[in-house]
Amino acid sequence: MEQSNVVSGRYWHLLEDGRIQCDVCPRFCKLREGQKGMCFVRARQDDEMVLTTYGRSSGFCMDPIEKKPLNHFYPGSSVLSFGTAGCNLACKFCQNWDISKSRQIDTLADQASPKQIARAAKKLGCRSVAFTYNDPVIFLEYAVDVADECRKEGIKCVAVTAGYVCDDARKEFFGHMDAANVDLKAFTDDFYKKICASDLRNVLETLVYVKHETDVWLEITTLLIPGENDSDEEIEELTQWVTKELGPDVPLHFSAFHPDWKMREHPSTPPATLTRARDIAVKNGIRYCYTGNVHDETGGSTYCHKCGEKIIGRDWYAMTTWNMTEDGRCGKCGASCSGAFDREPGTWGAKRAMVRMSEFA
Repeated sequence: MEQSNVVSGRYWHLLEDGRIQCDVCPRFCKLREGQKGMCFVRARQDDEMVLTTYGRSSGFCMDPIEKKPLNHFYPGSSVLSFGTAGCNLACKFCQNWDISKSRQIDTLADQASPKQIARAAKKLGCRSVAFTYNDPVIFLEYAVDVADECRKEGIKCVAVTAGYVCDDARKEFFGHMDAANVDLKAFTDDFYKKICASDLRNVLETLVYVKHETDVWLEITTLLIPGENDSDEEIEELTQWVTKELGPDVPLHFSAFHPDWKMREHPSTPPATLTRARDIAVKNGIRYCYTGNVHDETGGSTYCHKCGEKIIGRDWYAMTTWNMTEDGRCGKCGASCSGAFDREPGTWGAKRAMVRMSEFA
């Protein structure tokens, strides 16, 4: 079935009581006719699960890939970014809450077919397309179709996600991605339940799956919130787990919290907290750890894990240093740097440009 911006959804089954259960994420929303899931975009219609926002977006723009953040995936390149509406988490600190918590179709100001997006990315010179702003697992069918069209044009696809997704949907979704930044929002079940209305276990399963069962380039982001997930003990546990279960080469980003949505009374994260977290991560064996949402050239730059040479310098999203060989090695000692790199860095810089998809119809 397809009509307007509604398409048949995958991953659901009929329950004995007549409801249908969505099996995209572990929330397992059980719906009667006309009801929508917590994500607001997957709904029951005519006795099946549908995606109600296929082809619709909250807007498109070109960003530096480092803004996703992905520091080891074609550095300096541009990425065509977009999201839809809704989300399957309920993070009280969400900085895109006007999009992720929107129930209004008016939020979706632009529209584009998968072919149109791939065509636009190619004409604009983007190295990749990013599904971001809200969690792309909830618009899986649209994301997968876009990824298929991008692949035909030689365009990579990037997922910025919380990783809260069921096994079968996880396999299909990440099977179409080239890179992902997964939000590891904290390292306690209490945080996930109290602040995000989800659970930690499933996210850890996603991280292990992406790292060990796919070829997707993986980076992780943890937003540090004062008094909630920024203790030395929790950061110790988180970074030790990453090193042990994922390996030392997975880049980890610690980002600063700014008061927003339902956590406006919390203070912003001091830069010193991010530096402390980075120091703990490095001590525990993580080779590439970054600070974000603050001006910190040291914390934003990439250093050789073997000799300590700065191999990619960054000032916010602007690249200041490139000291890598054509095959992704340190220009000083020759040690390999994990990631996906072109022979030369991109030249997009720190700018952001809005894109109207009507120009690529």
